[in-house]
Amino acid sequence: MKNFSLLFLTFVIMLSSCSTKPKEEVNPLLTEFDTPYNVPPFDLIEKKHFMPAFEEAFARHNEEIEAIVNNEESPTFENTVEALEYAGGLLTQTSRIFYNLNAAHTSEEMQTLAQELSPKMTQHYDNIILNKPLFERIQAVYENKDQIELGQEQKVLLEETYKSFIRGGAALNDEDQEKLREINKKLATKTLTFGQNVLAETNNFKLFIDNEEDLSGIPQDAIETAYEAAKAEGKEGQWLFTVHNPSVMPFLHYADNRALREKMKTAFVKRGNNGNEHDNNEIIKEIVNLRIQRAHLLGYETHADFVLEENMVNSIEGVYDLLETIWPPALDMVKKEAYDLQALADEMGHELRIKPWDWRYYTELLRKEKYDLDEEELRAYFELENVKNGIFTLCHKLWGITFEPNENIPVYHPDVVAYEVFEEDGSFIGVLYMDFHPRASKRSGAWMTSYRQQHITKDGTFVYPVISIVCNFTAPTANMPSLLTFDEARTFFHEFGHALHGLFSNCQYYSLSGTSVARDFVELPSQIMENWMPQPEVLKLFAKHYETGEVIPDELIEKIQAATYFNQGFRTVEFLASAFLDMAYYTRTEPLTEWPVNFENNVRDDIGIIDEIHFRHRSTHFQHIFSGGYSAGYYSYIWSEVLDADAFEAFKENGLFDRETAQSFRENILERGKTDDPMTLYVNFRGAEPKIEPLLRNRGLLR
Repeated sequence: MKNFSLLFLTFVIMLSSCSTKPKEEVNPLLTEFDTPYNVPPFDLIEKKHFMPAFEEAFARHNEEIEAIVNNEESPTFENTVEALEYAGGLLTQTSRIFYNLNAAHTSEEMQTLAQELSPKMTQHYDNIILNKPLFERIQAVYENKDQIELGQEQKVLLEETYKSFIRGGAALNDEDQEKLREINKKLATKTLTFGQNVLAETNNFKLFIDNEEDLSGIPQDAIETAYEAAKAEGKEGQWLFTVHNPSVMPFLHYADNRALREKMKTAFVKRGNNGNEHDNNEIIKEIVNLRIQRAHLLGYETHADFVLEENMVNSIEGVYDLLETIWPPALDMVKKEAYDLQALADEMGHELRIKPWDWRYYTELLRKEKYDLDEEELRAYFELENVKNGIFTLCHKLWGITFEPNENIPVYHPDVVAYEVFEEDGSFIGVLYMDFHPRASKRSGAWMTSYRQQHITKDGTFVYPVISIVCNFTAPTANMPSLLTFDEARTFFHEFGHALHGLFSNCQYYSLSGTSVARDFVELPSQIMENWMPQPEVLKLFAKHYETGEVIPDELIEKIQAATYFNQGFRTVEFLASAFLDMAYYTRTEPLTEWPVNFENNVRDDIGIIDEIHFRHRSTHFQHIFSGGYSAGYYSYIWSEVLDADAFEAFKENGLFDRETAQSFRENILERGKTDDPMTLYVNFRGAEPKIEPLLRNRGLLR
């Protein structure tokens, strides 16, 4: 009997072993990241993990909010404002990973999920902002602020938290709050769809060339890239050009075939305006009108008034004063440039009137004639790896920091490289991802973002930042490395400035750290970096011929310097025109009823832009203002240029690599996030408010 029992027990154990349920899969987004520096485990994350992670994150955040609301103790800064700041960590982490991937490495499945998540996210945050008991606690602390002792950053957090609730509709009555919820829900969906449409339109246009004569004038590396692109599409022996920047821009600059230039330029500017399923005209009207409705509901006359309240230039009048100071001399300059281009075309016997698809082509011919400067000659000295190493060297000279690649840090795509960033004494600063080349899964443009902003946890732990730079630079080919244009190299410096703003952050609170600053202040750190790039001392750090290793010769640098103001009228007018267009949309008090393309043409007539130039961003693909964070704020780039041009004067005065000046810029600007008024931070660095004259000189508008 005893043996039978033992046999039966053995059989049961074996049966249990055979029928054991599969171990439940662990969602990597819901566990502590077992990676270097706790970066996201991209190698483990799958699309199926996101929705369960968001649902769990929503639930945890709601529990944290309820704990604040139900706290029986009287409201204090610590148990209400600070507690709210520390809440929602899982949701912030999950959101940053998802939305960053949706921009840099998306798919149809990701975009569908984004559409599904958009109203959920909006509803979740509306539920917090419009939570009356929560707002009452915050309001109680705010109204008692003069009686409590707070540090500078705590004061700013309290002020910003209270303002965010007021601006989010917390003081509205129940009926108006419901209206606001509906507006926010629609806006979240419409702005997301706008961006998805632009990506689809950018990916959909394909110009296949099967006649080698049509490649006349186009640089060899662009031809090789186009050949490989066509081959990948199953059309070996042809050449494929697209409206992704690394493809369309060389074509517009160099292709001798005017009809094909027109075709490419037209495709580029008509993205979102083709009357198909990705048309953005109706969506623009809805976005503009929803923002007008929201502004009125919150007590503002226009959406621009609502936005500018938070900026350094905090009034519509201030923005127009800035734009209209620069516009007349810029318009005069671009008219002279247009005359020169037309004269060149006439001299060459080309019977045509200069059109937008001709501007870049004849500009290159004129640059060569006037300055003996060829963009293609320059590109040979701007090999991507050399430019990157030059930026690293510049940063080491200024702040002593170093960058070390680490292949053990997981990345979200094989193109991405991860770096550890260290102080001069070897202490760790943060992680930096760099993702350089275009692909169908990446939206166009260049940007800096973060997977984790620097902050200090409730228990005092310093959390290091995880920063990413995403660009769309020309990819290497089988025979050629990635060679950047002058503008692409400048873009690299620009985005690296943003990255430094995120990496150097030294703030207590997540919501105030890094680049979480006024929209027209955030471009200062990026644009000041652009000032170093063309300096002879800096060029010699990195501008080396990709084949010979020869440092860029003084003769070529002199040509660059001589051509400093060349085509600046075009560059300025093209930008300002889009800034005027942005303001025209968002200073409206009445709904937009006309078709956006017609509205755009009316703005064009009002400001007097010449026929030879398009807006830098046409309405139907103007992602900055319809799917990004720059609505009523596109002017920010030119205001930040006022700041950066003035700030760079300090380096001109003290030395381009002056450590003391660089450290002051770091301590007063780059480390401080939103912990003080931006003008106060600027004056702390510069000693005075900025002057506009350095900007005018830099653009050749003041001699």
